[in-house]
Amino acid sequence: MTAATHSTLFPQAPDSADAVLEGLDPEQREVATALHGPVCVLAGAGTGKTRAITHRIAYGVRAGILPPSSVLAVTFTNRAAGEMRGRLRQLGAAGVQARTFHSAALRQLQYFWPKAVGGSMPRLVDRKVQLVADAAAACRIRLDRGELRDVTGEIEWSKVTQTVPSDYALAAAKAGRETPRDPAEVAQIYTAYEDLKRDRVVIDFEDVLLLTVAVLQDRHDIADQVRAQYQHFVVDEYQDVSPLQQRLLELWLGDRDNLCVVGDASQTIYSFTGATPDYLLDFRARHPGATVVKLVRDYRSTPQVVHLANGLLAQASGRAADHRLELVSQRPAGPEPVYTEYTDEPDEAEGAARRIRELLDSGVAAAEIAVLFRTNAQSETYEQALADAGIPYQLRGAERFFDRPEVRKAGVALRGAARFGGNDSLLDEAVDLPSQVRAVLSGEGWTTTPPAGSGVVRERWESLAALVSLAQDYAAARPRATLADLVAELDERANAQHAPTVQGVTLASLHSAKGLEWDVVFLVGVAEGMMPITYAKTDEQIEEERRLLYVGVTRARSHLHVSWALARSPGGRPSRRPSRFLDGLRPGSAAAGGRAAAGGAGGIERGYPGGGNRTGALAAPRRTQRAPARCRVCGRTLTDAGEMKLMRCEDCPSDMDEGLYERLRDWRAVQARRSGQPAFCVFTDKTLIAIAETAPDDEGELARIPGVGMRKLNRYGADVLAICAGQEPEAGKEAD
Repeated sequence: MTAATHSTLFPQAPDSADAVLEGLDPEQREVATALHGPVCVLAGAGTGKTRAITHRIAYGVRAGILPPSSVLAVTFTNRAAGEMRGRLRQLGAAGVQARTFHSAALRQLQYFWPKAVGGSMPRLVDRKVQLVADAAAACRIRLDRGELRDVTGEIEWSKVTQTVPSDYALAAAKAGRETPRDPAEVAQIYTAYEDLKRDRVVIDFEDVLLLTVAVLQDRHDIADQVRAQYQHFVVDEYQDVSPLQQRLLELWLGDRDNLCVVGDASQTIYSFTGATPDYLLDFRARHPGATVVKLVRDYRSTPQVVHLANGLLAQASGRAADHRLELVSQRPAGPEPVYTEYTDEPDEAEGAARRIRELLDSGVAAAEIAVLFRTNAQSETYEQALADAGIPYQLRGAERFFDRPEVRKAGVALRGAARFGGNDSLLDEAVDLPSQVRAVLSGEGWTTTPPAGSGVVRERWESLAALVSLAQDYAAARPRATLADLVAELDERANAQHAPTVQGVTLASLHSAKGLEWDVVFLVGVAEGMMPITYAKTDEQIEEERRLLYVGVTRARSHLHVSWALARSPGGRPSRRPSRFLDGLRPGSAAAGGRAAAGGAGGIERGYPGGGNRTGALAAPRRTQRAPARCRVCGRTLTDAGEMKLMRCEDCPSDMDEGLYERLRDWRAVQARRSGQPAFCVFTDKTLIAIAETAPDDEGELARIPGVGMRKLNRYGADVLAICAGQEPEAGKEAD
């Protein structure tokens, strides 16, 4: 073996099934060993869900319970599927199929097509936009580029929600969708699109799922063959499943229940694509005997970051909020989140660039820093600020600003106006550079007011609006500048962004950041109108915006910077205010209406024997009226889980008995060695501190300390009370 094989890049596979379980916390271990019957894992951000489910599969394989070829693990992205396959190989469980829904369905469809249909399977089109354009042309409906992409999105949504063209208008209205054209026109294009596919003998990605569902429904012999192959199923990111994917999963399962699903309703941020957390939240109703395991130990983020994340969800409403998970950080304390208000957006971008330069100079790697924003149109300001500061960056999940089609086309229009503006009637009324740019870009789709709704039309407008704003800033700095000067400036900016950026700071939208993490995260533009976005009108849309911010917060491991600008442009009216989601969380802000924690603690819920379910699945837990937890020193309301365990603020003086605390720590170490578990599984440090501060005299006092549940009271209560009374515990006697 080479030395490299001993590195962390090439870890040695565990030498036994039991070794696979080493290092898992109690809840993760429960997931890994629950190999029979339905299992639902509610996994908060940073709680090690991928670790839990890959160790579950590997433990089953290594123990001889799960034949590798009988397991199908499905997720939503090729990156996630590849990561899962890599981890399974490292755990000695090669041979397990880990695929996306589309990949698994396509493989089955290709294999069974000759038997189910006959002949060759139709060609799969990679991009359906051209087909949609041809369908619109056949209907004599003219779509611009933005409308074309948005209509394509509507067709995709219709297909994953199993909505046929004739039902589109009603379904779109019921779902509250902002349609890019009249719903009747969209339905007409949708019908023509399906006709064109049949004429050209092609299928799209949604057809892969629809056709696989059709084959499994109509051909019981084929369904039986698939079910004989795959007998155990694992579904990651289950909160993102669509009705069509759920139907396919049900057909794969048949009448069996060997299913493990993993998800977090608080990270549902793709409902506009047809994703719904309802299947996750209704899992126990559909599978009454299910085991439900909650993962809340956050190994990613510091207590300070976790406190903010929990605070965001504490103000949430709706069904997903009823099942929010109260994260408990397992990391040492870190810096408090930094909140910064700026006068305008360029000032905000420059401020972020200055802080990033300081971090880089202090030794933080650029790849460990991210700037996250709500819309792709916000990227240009940050691209330029980082470029001006000489900071390399990479743009994730979006085209670079100057590579966007609408920006390239606008550049061509501005260049033409600069050369031949004297012959352009659009410029007759333009008296200065900004008005010239507005006049030219009005021919490209820019208007004084933004379009309603979301999607590509809005993003294109944002890109053009960024150019208008740039022209205003340029003219303010150089009053004598001409349109030709501005075009030269745009060319220089575009060229400056062609430097290698692989190791750079990540610029990403909040949607594209899901599943990633960095040491340092800058959440920018956290102002009303952007977070929540202007076109989020309904309660459901507002709550999805809150969840999107929650996802952004939980990307940070240690350092979190939250900022907003009072105006869009320099000299603009400072009419903006910080996002309502920060009310009561940022210093100096009034608290919004909060909610009691809704069953968010970690743990395990067993299914009732015989499939009975007395509590109604994952329905909203029974609410009890609790008085708010208050600091026993200063009386302040406590929201942080660690402070609630201490029953005081972190900063308030402690009256802890240091000697008692050390005796409790020594006793805990003995218990941890005997049980083969980490020390925090016995009692966390915070719980020990609370015990040492309270010094309980009886079981009643001990039970009232947060972190001492009935199970731990029965197991450890006698020892702890003996130590508090200055006596020798049973554990100590046995150890001597």
